[in-house]
Amino acid sequence: MTRLVLLPGLACDASVWRAQQSALARWQPLVSDAHTRADTIDAMAARLLQDHDGPLVLCGASMGGMVAMAAARLAPERIAGLALLGTDARPDSPEMIALRTSAIALFEQGRAREVIEPNIALAFHPDHAPALAAGYLEIVLGAGAEQLVRQNRAVIARPDARPGLAQLRCPALVLCGEADLLTPPERSREIASLVPQARLVLVPRCGHMLTMERPDAVNAALAQWLPEVMDS
Repeated sequence: MTRLVLLPGLACDASVWRAQQSALARWQPLVSDAHTRADTIDAMAARLLQDHDGPLVLCGASMGGMVAMAAARLAPERIAGLALLGTDARPDSPEMIALRTSAIALFEQGRAREVIEPNIALAFHPDHAPALAAGYLEIVLGAGAEQLVRQNRAVIARPDARPGLAQLRCPALVLCGEADLLTPPERSREIASLVPQARLVLVPRCGHMLTMERPDAVNAALAQWLPEVMDS
């Protein structure tokens, strides 16, 4: 039986998938915590593959999409479909590495709130930030300094996923918020252009946190696509 596994982003947990767990209940989605138990993107992907046997449909948001792409590279025969939400196949730029490295130093000093709180609204479209930013901040801070450090280091060290995308033989659904400032739409367009069986959906009036901001649009896109890749 094909399993649907949802992969949270950096410092996130199952709560960011709450609306999808309900809307997609017919497929009995599971939420992975592999990203909390490994130090690199490839190791997270390997944990994910160990945790769930058989064919998988992976739905990953942001860093979760990086883990999903790594799993497809490590075990292509096991991946029946990929849904990639607000993610990036490129490695970090030198500028982003410098920003993350500076943030890691502050996380290690116990100053996570000082780093994250001023920037949390950047994850959302301005229409949604007032209602959602505080809850998202608590999710991220709740992950704790150790996870923030480990996961940022994993993202810094991730390989360029683009060379493997053209080899994918499974269908892919690529979603991105039209106003995503963290992984802009051109990154999703690039992924969709490289994957042979990709469908691109740009979600209007939406930033980076698609599953929280526009659950209606995300659920509709997934519900339309999943019958193509899940067991009937």
